[in-house]
Amino acid sequence: MKFMLVKTYSPAANCDIPLPEWAPEDIAAHIDFQRALGEQLAAAGELVDAQGLAAPDQAMIVSSDGRSAPVVTDGPFPETKEFLAGYWIVDVDSAERAVEIAAQASEAPGPGGVPIGEYIEVRQVMSAPEPA
Repeated sequence: MKFMLVKTYSPAANCDIPLPEWAPEDIAAHIDFQRALGEQLAAAGELVDAQGLAAPDQAMIVSSDGRSAPVVTDGPFPETKEFLAGYWIVDVDSAERAVEIAAQASEAPGPGGVPIGEYIEVRQVMSAPEPA
């Protein structure tokens, strides 16, 4: 079963200090934690993909009606307090295992090494129906 674990950048349960305001050693510890989690999941054969995403000020919103040139706009706006920060796609035996991984990811360290309690959304990756 494949699941996407979605990491949203927002005030977390135990930390409302924006990452850019953390001490450099706290940022390094956070990134080291993320790398170690990825290595652990890869070693267990559960990691399909994991990526951090660029900040919202580098995002584009694209829409198209299929007839004219696509419309590309900047977004989201800088005052956005929540945005998609990254994801993991895992291939595991059960939803319970996906939740275990999400809980582990939520424990990422923040300022002073305190687990920040990030909110991690867990969503099963759906497969297309078999042709009739």
